[in-house]
Amino acid sequence: MIPIKTIEELILKHSSLEKDLSSGDIDKKLFAEKSKEYSDVNEIITYAKEYISFQNEKEELNKILNDNSSDEELKRMAESELLQLQSKHEINEKKLKLFLLPKDEADKKNAILEIRAGTGGLEASLFASDLFKMYEKVSHKKKWLLELISISRSDAGGLKEVIASIKGRNIYSTLKYESGVHRVQRVPDTETQGRVHTSAATVAVLPEVEEVDLKINDIDLRIDVFRAGGPGGQSVNTTDSAVRITHIPTGISVSQQDEKSQHKNKAKGMKILRARLYELERSRIDQERSQDRKTKIGTGDRSERIRTYNFPQGRVTDHRINLTIHKLNEFLEGEVFDEMIEALTLQAQEESLSNLN
Repeated sequence: MIPIKTIEELILKHSSLEKDLSSGDIDKKLFAEKSKEYSDVNEIITYAKEYISFQNEKEELNKILNDNSSDEELKRMAESELLQLQSKHEINEKKLKLFLLPKDEADKKNAILEIRAGTGGLEASLFASDLFKMYEKVSHKKKWLLELISISRSDAGGLKEVIASIKGRNIYSTLKYESGVHRVQRVPDTETQGRVHTSAATVAVLPEVEEVDLKINDIDLRIDVFRAGGPGGQSVNTTDSAVRITHIPTGISVSQQDEKSQHKNKAKGMKILRARLYELERSRIDQERSQDRKTKIGTGDRSERIRTYNFPQGRVTDHRINLTIHKLNEFLEGEVFDEMIEALTLQAQEESLSNLN
């Protein structure tokens, strides 16, 4: 049960924000911040007011039920109303609990998407390419901006590794449950016996962080420059444009060589490094907070097999929530992707709510 005082404070906050915004005496930056805050609270305020009035309405109905002078028809109506009121109250309580859950400050950030071919050789690289195309299609449908940071192709035309940034609205909150091992079961084009092979690729989704979010001291960095290798422009192999940045305290190292400019490679490398350091710190804090809890979702364990894409059966199964969607091709086209994300988000919310009780 949520303390009445907590809900009263929420209603008071809504009223205060409404007053501030209508006063006209507020600077532009503060107005934007308070407008966003008001918009968030405004979505829940009706449920908050109904939650507050529940007890009085319940008492009024109980008076009718306990009044010997009330006729039977009136009592039946009161009993039916009471059941509806109780049901509505439980729904309101759940909505309010979800609203009051601690917010993940990274949810509204853009994201860094990293996909790497795992076990399975060339077939794994082809699957990594399929996954990247799926996220490209999802981004296109949602009008997100996906920009390549680095890409490494395999001999078979697949991807050994690809890193991209995705910008838009609430990117990280939508994609954060994608991190983990994705497994594919299918017959490779090179398989003459028609046998099903199992391959895998790892996906990591990191919140994109600005310099103001994470301070990195220059003395903690070792920056090495070297000559880029592999396909590229005419000068890619003749200048020391490639950059390797090592964060000495953690040992995390990032290499970047896709651009001809050393400066651009360093900027891209720092973007990836910031995201990895930020995520490392978030994981450490999460582990400290949840040592006594075990949740299926959002554990941050990237070695965990989270999903299987089975081509012979035309299905995709998420093992954390035991959800199977028998529309594999549509899923890879980004058509039913939201169905999976909504189910994962709902399960994560349910786990968070159970931890509050």
